[in-house]
Amino acid sequence: MEIKDTSESWETVSTQRPFQGAKTAVASDEVRMPDGSVARRDYQVHPGSVCVLALDDAGRVLVLSQYRHPVRRRLWELPAGLLDVVGENPLHGAQRELYEEAHVKAEDWRVLADFYASPGGSDEATRIFLARGVSEADGERYAESGSEEADMEVAWVPLPEVVRGVLAGELGNPGLVTGALALSAALAADPPLTSLRPADAPWQARPYEA
Repeated sequence: MEIKDTSESWETVSTQRPFQGAKTAVASDEVRMPDGSVARRDYQVHPGSVCVLALDDAGRVLVLSQYRHPVRRRLWELPAGLLDVVGENPLHGAQRELYEEAHVKAEDWRVLADFYASPGGSDEATRIFLARGVSEADGERYAESGSEEADMEVAWVPLPEVVRGVLAGELGNPGLVTGALALSAALAADPPLTSLRPADAPWQARPYEA
């Protein structure tokens, strides 16, 4: 049996925005259920995001340690950022984040995985790219006064060690978990990585301009 997500939209009877932030908002929709009743659904409205799994020639993954206040933990993550420019090509956003957060560039880009971060409470869609042929970026290192990047710790970790940490429950960032396991599966294919989509593959959740 082949399984595949499909598009579907139930009738929205009414909608409100009780909160509008700088980057995200909260929507409160009254939705018509299959039995005819109406139920309220509150969720975060999110512009979408990108992650980059940068893999060097030694099989190491670039990871960043960052404090995340909602969960009160410092998490190891992949370079990532919001797609807060309407219609922005996600590849361009990923390249920007890899440069800004790690001062790294890459020659080869593929789509590693697409996922919804928390579909029961948010419409955030995330695309993870695999970046290879990595090297230090040209020019001065990006720095913004007061930015979160100033507090980041950067490390290159062998992929098997990242996977071990995921399975041991020691690493919990969703982009890192999804990316590491997806890459492990893609590398196990024969031949390796042939199942990955090109970097400009269509993305139904967040359509973009070429």
